[in-house]
Amino acid sequence: FFLVVCFLFCLLNLCFWITCLYSACLPSITFFEEKKFQGRCYNCSSDCADLHTHFSRCNSIRVESGVWVIYERPSYKGFQYILSPGEYADNQQWMAFSDSVKSCRAVKNIYGSAWKLRLYERPDFGGQVVDCSDDVPSAYDAYKMREAYSCVVTDGAWVFYDLPNYRGHQYLLERGEYRQHSDWGASSPGIGSFRRITEF
Repeated sequence: FFLVVCFLFCLLNLCFWITCLYSACLPSITFFEEKKFQGRCYNCSSDCADLHTHFSRCNSIRVESGVWVIYERPSYKGFQYILSPGEYADNQQWMAFSDSVKSCRAVKNIYGSAWKLRLYERPDFGGQVVDCSDDVPSAYDAYKMREAYSCVVTDGAWVFYDLPNYRGHQYLLERGEYRQHSDWGASSPGIGSFRRITEF
């Protein structure tokens, strides 16, 4: 009897730790209507195409786990902001252009530990080619390149910025082919800097 009790106790303990580890691996983000984590809030742990029923505006965010893309409009449209785990006490900390956040999704860590992309100076993979595997704070300084019209991401997930030093509009690029800059959501081909997403 004593051995059965010990076995059951160990089994329950193991289940508890497995649940804790599983929960810690789940992506989690909390939106707050006011700055400094005040006002109405909403916690999210999965992709959501329409957040407007949960809050009317967003002025601070806490990312508990995972890397998230938040969008200005529903259905993953409009300005994109890529957020790593951490606290964002006001929307200027994620370089927002407004207090509108209407959809979000977690970036899945399916890429392993390799990063590689190829930039092209013309649409449909034409013109000068640049291969990259590291963060680039200035595309012009590194490659004398101010515009990229198409791109192929073979490994990893990346963030493009239209200004140097990781500033300006943000665009998430995951593994795949982008025949023109509008395929990654940009209205113009200007590229100022880009970086790898490593904070999964």
